[in-house]
Amino acid sequence: MGLLEAACVVEMAARHAAAVPVWETVGLACPVLVDAHLGDGDGASEAGSGSLESRRATPSSPPPGTRWSAIPSTPMSRRPCPPRATCTIDGTKVCVPAGAIAAAAVVPCRSTTGEVLLALVDLRSEGVTRTNQQTTAGSPDAVLEFASATGVVVGRGAASLQRAFDQGAATLCAAALGTAAAALDITAEYTKERKQFDVPIASFQAVGHRAADTFIDVQSIRLTAWHALWRLANGEQATDEVAIAKYWSAHSGHRVSLASAHLHGGVGVDRDYPLHRHFIAAKQHELQLGGARPSLLRLGRSIAANT
Repeated sequence: MGLLEAACVVEMAARHAAAVPVWETVGLACPVLVDAHLGDGDGASEAGSGSLESRRATPSSPPPGTRWSAIPSTPMSRRPCPPRATCTIDGTKVCVPAGAIAAAAVVPCRSTTGEVLLALVDLRSEGVTRTNQQTTAGSPDAVLEFASATGVVVGRGAASLQRAFDQGAATLCAAALGTAAAALDITAEYTKERKQFDVPIASFQAVGHRAADTFIDVQSIRLTAWHALWRLANGEQATDEVAIAKYWSAHSGHRVSLASAHLHGGVGVDRDYPLHRHFIAAKQHELQLGGARPSLLRLGRSIAANT
């Protein structure tokens, strides 16, 4: 299927705080491979799972003396790129989502001549070293070090890099939506069942107002995330829409997690209670998206540049 269907899967996985790399695979890596036309049917599944062998027949060599370095950003056109061209990569990537358990990774690089490249790298091959990196939610992220590692070219140019970034960020907003919606559902059920003075606390005006604000926050994430995803799925430019979605996902996701913990009282800080998994997942999403203020500043610069 397409990007919208992938985002549905990401959102549902996040609703359950599932400890599986759904966004990292379906939302972050696979859209790049689909855009690059690396295969269809079973071939696409093999590429997505990190099986490079079937896609590396008769690889072409890069120009003599050409080397590439990993660049510290994960910020694509639908123009197909030569899937069998290879390159040699040196450099380091930090905070790679699910990097400790992934079989392969899409690595953004820059050549010594300044050309932007996206390369699919088998992380089990020579020249790749990975070190586990602790995250807020305990996900298996890693630092990847490349020393003359071989990559298969899956994208070229700044437009490819931007599209890869936009798709990854938009699907992460879908994950933030699932996390926030789940926190709201848990809170709604708790406030209907928890009683004080022999009545459910959901009937208290202060609780009702806070819960209503939380509902509005969830809807703001839903509206902006799906608008950005719809534009991307239809091949439209969506960099500003992604920035808007990132802002609301970080800002409202933070508000939802705090309100949910607050309305639970002491239970809200119980690490054995299901809400805790969504609380730390929301914080990790906020940090991965870069926080609310940087997204707002980036959007402001874009608006100023076009007025």
